[in-house]
Amino acid sequence: MHYKQLGNTDLKVSHICFGCWQLSPSWWGEVPTGPWTDSVKAALDQGVNFIDTADAYGDGHAESELGKLMQAEGLRDKFVIATKFFWNFTDGDKRYPDTTHDYILRACEASLRRLQTDHIDLYQIHSWDAITRPEEVARAFHQLKKEGKVRWFGVSNLNPEQMDLYANHFEVSALQPPYNLLTREIESRELPYCLSHNIGVLSYSALHRGLLGGRYTAETTFDDHRGKTPLFHGEGFKIILAAIEEAKTIATDLGLTMSQLAVRWVLTNPSITSAIVGVKQPEHITGIVKAADDVLPQKIWHDLAARFSKAKTAALAAAK
Repeated sequence: MHYKQLGNTDLKVSHICFGCWQLSPSWWGEVPTGPWTDSVKAALDQGVNFIDTADAYGDGHAESELGKLMQAEGLRDKFVIATKFFWNFTDGDKRYPDTTHDYILRACEASLRRLQTDHIDLYQIHSWDAITRPEEVARAFHQLKKEGKVRWFGVSNLNPEQMDLYANHFEVSALQPPYNLLTREIESRELPYCLSHNIGVLSYSALHRGLLGGRYTAETTFDDHRGKTPLFHGEGFKIILAAIEEAKTIATDLGLTMSQLAVRWVLTNPSITSAIVGVKQPEHITGIVKAADDVLPQKIWHDLAARFSKAKTAALAAAK
């Protein structure tokens, strides 16, 4: 496993990050915790030292399961732990964005309890809150850092202007955006911004919610949130699957699986510090770590980018 400094922090993290979004029943259905627990241990055996979660994943469920495992197995010091806040799910039946000073302090305390730790290595704003002033967020952050409860701060799903507003009040150390062969919007602005400001990037959805893993066929159906999105059903789905079948030839020539090829494509971008991989069972992590062993040749990287850009355009047109 290769490691890289996370932006302006002193954290040295693995190129593969263990993602905990899968412990979100409303998105993915119920996930057995036994295989998931084994997956965390398998990740450690493979050299993965970076785990990303969020309080919103299962409304605390993912953090609680991770905390129980860390405590039971004595693993806390083996991992860099990143978590996120943004959605207030404690006030009634409906979530709403909340990055007010008092809520941030309460959310952090709740995450610390669930994770069974005295500090969070990277605490991230899950999204942009249009109605809370950045200086109010910063006031909470400075207090948490002074108390030793958080080491570094990051953001997720923000654009450069939004990052600039926060950066005027506290040090932004990391950005967490979606990035994969089918989601490349951040290449034009967000990634250059992060490179120029020494901000680490831990990208999520490297396999585009499993689609780029090469396991699905035209007969596959989805009973979770993916079934409602255009690239996962109908003619658009078939067009993407055809592009994946073509890409498998490239993967085979490189001695890779399709999943490994897709993740290596992400990691080849010099802006990317670590690629988050969603994990439900041990083979999901043991089968992907080879992606971090090397980068793709420039010609192959651009060839894949062009193939999937064309396929996505055609798939979205077919879905209309």
